[in-house]
Amino acid sequence: MLPLKEKDKPVVRKLLSSGCCARCVLRFCCVTVQAAYRKHPKDTLEELRAFVGDAENGEHRESVEGNGEARDAAVSEPPGDPPGDPPGDPPSKRAKLEPVGTGAPSEEDNKAAAVEPKDEEPSVCVACLGILQELCGSTQAVKIAERVKAEKYEFDTLLLSVSLPAQLCVREHSCWLHVKKEMREKSMAVDKDDVVQVKEAFKWIMQGLVAKELGGVAVVIRSLFEVGVEFTHPETDADCHFLASTCADCFRSNKNKRSVFTRMAVVKALEKISDAVFLKHYASPPAPTTSSCSPQNVQCLHMSLFVAGRYNKFSRSLPQTPWVIDGERRMESSVEELIAAPVLSSFRADGFNFSSSGREDVDVRTLGNGRPFAMELLDPHRTKLSQVEMKQLQETINNSSDKIRVRDLQIVSREAMSRMKEGEEDKTKSYTALVWTQKPIRSEDIAFIDDIKDLTLDQKTPLRVLHRRALAVRQRVVHRMTARFLDPHHFYLELKTQAGTYIKEFVHGDFGRTKPNMSVLLKMDTDILELDVESVDVDWPPSIPE
Repeated sequence: MLPLKEKDKPVVRKLLSSGCCARCVLRFCCVTVQAAYRKHPKDTLEELRAFVGDAENGEHRESVEGNGEARDAAVSEPPGDPPGDPPGDPPSKRAKLEPVGTGAPSEEDNKAAAVEPKDEEPSVCVACLGILQELCGSTQAVKIAERVKAEKYEFDTLLLSVSLPAQLCVREHSCWLHVKKEMREKSMAVDKDDVVQVKEAFKWIMQGLVAKELGGVAVVIRSLFEVGVEFTHPETDADCHFLASTCADCFRSNKNKRSVFTRMAVVKALEKISDAVFLKHYASPPAPTTSSCSPQNVQCLHMSLFVAGRYNKFSRSLPQTPWVIDGERRMESSVEELIAAPVLSSFRADGFNFSSSGREDVDVRTLGNGRPFAMELLDPHRTKLSQVEMKQLQETINNSSDKIRVRDLQIVSREAMSRMKEGEEDKTKSYTALVWTQKPIRSEDIAFIDDIKDLTLDQKTPLRVLHRRALAVRQRVVHRMTARFLDPHHFYLELKTQAGTYIKEFVHGDFGRTKPNMSVLLKMDTDILELDVESVDVDWPPSIPE
């Protein structure tokens, strides 16, 4: 039995006579019992007809009996036609076709004809344009499942999403206006938002069918793996065109979109337009159509997966990311690419985004425990690697080049990614710089450097990065320094600084843009010849025992 009540009958009659399919009738009657939509539509239609026919059976029987008596009386009458009757037409037939006193049907007859359910379900539903008819069943479920299997994704659950043509909103609004008055007269406290959406009904029907075709995989409302089904219709622009003139401000031309009539724009326009204006431009109920929606390619998409670790860079001619200037590549590879290639292959991802805790210049090495990094893998087809497999992936990266090395490679959550950027300004880093001095020095000339603690620097944006960073003066702190004498013109400077400190500029002064600097402290010109990052003091990601 369908979960309908007596007061639903006039609404059901109106919708059936308007060309709505059985499932759309349930939607507009606000039926939220999912099992009702999973019945075969022909069975549902029969139940709806039986439901609205119960109240009419008595009247129908009386009408049939009365017509039968009239026919019997006409047969028993002597030959000849009554005055005013057309020759050969019995009075009962004349009365049925032509009301007394007029040559046109009466208002009551028109009303009765308007609510008379059609004998057959419409070929294309005026509300859903076929979505809940032939496009919603086992055949479509098989097509969806075949597409998912062909893509060879690894997943435990899936989310089924639906993209519908924008004019369904217009047609649904038209149907709603058609039955709204009837609902109010029957004291049905129903709002348009209570009507079950086409996409919800589609999912209720299809989720179980798709799950069955995929061997029982759970189809849920939240999942990292999404299967999208898109439908289009050739008459979308024609159905929505009147909105462009009545609510012009809702539609903006966009060369990247196939049509200005996007679903969001149409919904916005329908919220602004009055019922009277809508009915002036659009039929209620909607006009029938002979073309149903067309299913497009099923799209599969897995949410991003995140892989993190630490890397060492041993080369002074390797940028962190691809180095391209004026469209020309300057270096043949990069840290990012050396790590990404094996990772993308293992997870069968379509792309990636690389990020790290700071970055070093192309001529700077990163030693010690390395620099934390993370990769967002876009649309990975594989999402699980065992510890052994992750270890093998790490070895593959390390064996691919002697310029880099990775450690602590692991899968992390999206939430854990924020740990890498936390305290960006507060964390510390340690460096070793090879410093050249213009004048000869002795070890005692640089001994005072060891006693300097928490030296505050005012650093104006360096000239070398001014093209990509805003001009500003930033304060940074050098927590401690140690000088190791090498020869009369060279010494090693070991520093522990606040993250974001420009070490090169601190050594040579950047034409006085960093104050104080090593040239000022030593009272002679100094320059930096080599720089190494010794440690990045971020306790992330968790270390993995070798």
